[in-house]
Amino acid sequence: MINYILFENDIDRANLLPFTFTRPIAEIRCGILTITDKWKRFLGHSISFKTQPYLTPKFPIVATNDNVFINGSVFPNQTLANEIINLKVGEALFWNEILLASRTNSEVETAFHQMLQTTIPCIQKLNFSYDIFSLNGEAIEADFKLITAGRTSQPISVTNKYVNAERIFIEEGAMVEFSILNASTGSIYVGKGAEIMEGCKIRGPFALCDHAGLKMDAKIYPATTVGPYCKVGGEVNNAVFFAYSNKGHDGFIGNSVIGEWCNIGADTNNSNLKNTYEEVKLWNYRTEKFEKTGLTFCGLMMGDHSKCGINTMFNTGTVIGVAANIFGAGFPRNFIPSFAWGGSQGFETFILKKAFVTAEAMCQRRGVVFNNIEKDLLSAVYNESAKYRFWEKSI
Repeated sequence: MINYILFENDIDRANLLPFTFTRPIAEIRCGILTITDKWKRFLGHSISFKTQPYLTPKFPIVATNDNVFINGSVFPNQTLANEIINLKVGEALFWNEILLASRTNSEVETAFHQMLQTTIPCIQKLNFSYDIFSLNGEAIEADFKLITAGRTSQPISVTNKYVNAERIFIEEGAMVEFSILNASTGSIYVGKGAEIMEGCKIRGPFALCDHAGLKMDAKIYPATTVGPYCKVGGEVNNAVFFAYSNKGHDGFIGNSVIGEWCNIGADTNNSNLKNTYEEVKLWNYRTEKFEKTGLTFCGLMMGDHSKCGINTMFNTGTVIGVAANIFGAGFPRNFIPSFAWGGSQGFETFILKKAFVTAEAMCQRRGVVFNNIEKDLLSAVYNESAKYRFWEKSI
């Protein structure tokens, strides 16, 4: 039986930091599903990962004597999946010089005896962190078709006002009351056990994943995903929340990506547009400098386990690493390293032992065990990101 492994290359992985500090590229959520989950649905098969050594205990590789390695930054479609399924041993599939997949009888990627070029005109692929929100609207629509095909939505409660009911899908156990659902601009998906509280205004495309929630009077603009177990309120526009993160109060988050286990304090706002309307530059971990994005609108990239206090203000194009804690008045710098503690007045280092206490407390609130695998993973990120912390004092 063919065995499928999602791989990543160092350039893509570096361009997608800080989110790839804590996961393989394929575990990034864009649309309703992660890239891994998309591939599972198209291939009908379990999948493992070829990723960074320190991530392997959490995301292990399973190899046999017949392996197909698939580029984990690429979104599947049925035509591409069929081409990959039909690869022979020693063949590799390319698109514009990008390796999409290769089949080998080895446990590692080997040289191919035949290189094939796909005729698919357009492949969707994550190249940079801001692609996650830029591609999110299209990804929601593709996932919506994939998930809901041949299925019937739960009835929409009569307490709601809605447009285009055929583009609204509510899973079993979800609760939606006294809200406005406008699917004229895109599909609206509400996952199992999710809740949309009273007074919410939603314009599709929008995805509220399993067991997630919108707080009362939330205003949600198109191309937004609220991942599993996230709680979101206030105003959100074209943003992706991965999972288990909170933005429970008023404030604006736009053209942004929020990782897992993040908490955004009340009345926190990010700018997504420069006053000069200039192209936004964003910190790039691979080049270690601010690079042009080609975007006029670009907000906040926040890595896993990071937090910010009430009334925090983030400048256009801000990148925050893993397990940072930001608070205080004024605008903090627009690149904040992992395990930073502070704000516009300066930063100290959030030492591992205290970061573990915070992470464990948040996980316990959701009934999730923060185990030694997670501790070792964060320890590796702490060490890998040390060069970006130029101060010495730790708290």
